[in-house]
Amino acid sequence: MRILAIDYGRTRFGLAMSDEDEILASPLPVHTCRRTRHADLAYIRSLARRQGIGAIVVGHPLNMNGSAGEMAQEAEAFARELAESTGLSVVLVDERGTTQEANRVLREGRVAGKRRRDLRDGLAAVQILQSHLDQRRTRD
Repeated sequence: MRILAIDYGRTRFGLAMSDEDEILASPLPVHTCRRTRHADLAYIRSLARRQGIGAIVVGHPLNMNGSAGEMAQEAEAFARELAESTGLSVVLVDERGTTQEANRVLREGRVAGKRRRDLRDGLAAVQILQSHLDQRRTRD
């Protein structure tokens, strides 16, 4: 089954998808948010159908102390709406540190400007999904 990961943001979603064997996460093009949540949900629903997605993980941007701030609450609401809209299982995955790690990797690779921003969101989604895939394998 393929799994889709979303690095939720107010203006862009970083996206990544697993392979059929749920071993490797790969980035997808960044989704620039539309004017309405309905349009964003329709985009993800269509993407999930086209790619044969069986489950979705959404990054849960908890504060470093583990509490849920404003963005975490938005991601939680989005995950609930996404589950209802797609009929798929949607799981929240702790994403603390993924954006910082993505920035570090891109800095080391000397990627700058708009290209860094776009790659950062996709790379963060890859890290969220890869973490989820690795945890699932160690539990099985």
